[in-house]
Amino acid sequence: MVTTRRTQQERRAQAEAALLDAAAELVVQHGVRSLTLARVGEQAGYSRGIVTHHFGSKQALLERLARATQAGFVPGLADLPPGLDRLLRLIDGYIGALGDVGMMNRAFLLLWAEAATASELAPIFRERDEAFRSDLRSDVAAGITDGDVRPDVEPGDVAIAVVGQLRGIGLQRLLDPHTVDTARLRHTVTDYWRRALRVP
Repeated sequence: MVTTRRTQQERRAQAEAALLDAAAELVVQHGVRSLTLARVGEQAGYSRGIVTHHFGSKQALLERLARATQAGFVPGLADLPPGLDRLLRLIDGYIGALGDVGMMNRAFLLLWAEAATASELAPIFRERDEAFRSDLRSDVAAGITDGDVRPDVEPGDVAIAVVGQLRGIGLQRLLDPHTVDTARLRHTVTDYWRRALRVP
């Protein structure tokens, strides 16, 4: 029987993934204010020392968690050029993904909502939201250049409205999942933006 030993890099990546999963679980169960390095280590089956070793501080852990929870929420967009099609696929995929919100995605939405009142989260999520809006602005601007989006549309306004709508739908889905029919809603919202933006 042959066993393969994991490299130090693989062990480090596995430990960091387990710690981030544990942090997400704690956020969902108890909120960000109850999150400590010691509790994360305990939840993941490690010592507090390993959490400090990997992240250094609670703030650094929160920053990594914010990035990890948002990464890959809508797969398959990286290969698409900016434009109306990419924007509509993002909207459709985002709402579709809310139909089965995993622990990491739930943690992201809860952290995002708490960022309004938690000073340690506000800068992290301002940066994450600006990156999201920047992508959306690029899609709208490219759509205008391509002739697919009306030239009188303001890309920044659309970006703010789309982020607010998607995150708001996500929070409603967390609060009352039976009320938000994502399978139907994804088509309704995507069609709304298609009609609102497309050149007549």
